[in-house]
Amino acid sequence: MQILVLYYSRSGNTRKLAQAIARGVESVNGAQAVLRSTDEVSKDDFLNSSGVIAGSPVYFGVMAADLKRVIDDFVNLRKKMEGKVGAAFATSGDLTGGKETTMFSIIQALMIYGMVIVGDPMSATGHYGTACAGAPDDKTIENGAKLGARVAETALKLGV
Repeated sequence: MQILVLYYSRSGNTRKLAQAIARGVESVNGAQAVLRSTDEVSKDDFLNSSGVIAGSPVYFGVMAADLKRVIDDFVNLRKKMEGKVGAAFATSGDLTGGKETTMFSIIQALMIYGMVIVGDPMSATGHYGTACAGAPDDKTIENGAKLGARVAETALKLGV
């Protein structure tokens, strides 16, 4: 079973968090992470995945245009994504930089795709997803891995 970890990263911080999330996916027996930047992702990556964990730096409180472009370009897959698992992550340049609103912008798009949304587990923050200001520290890396594992475990339970 495949989980797509999709991200846009300009500074490299979102990519680092995406890598931690992918390791979490891989920690689940029977799950495989497919790590793709917005420049690399294909429609087949979406279609062949049981879940999508999408991440972005904060740009004016919402996802980066590059991630939104992928979501817009792949809209014809929307009905085929219904019932798959979705989750979000974000990075920002400031502690109050809009990480939660950015995750909500991603969550909204994944919900419109018909996906079942999960946040990070209670053993992490128990909120909307994984987020950090600046480069992810050890705790954020750990929480990202937990988010990846949770999405993979949920997809396996749902049998999608």
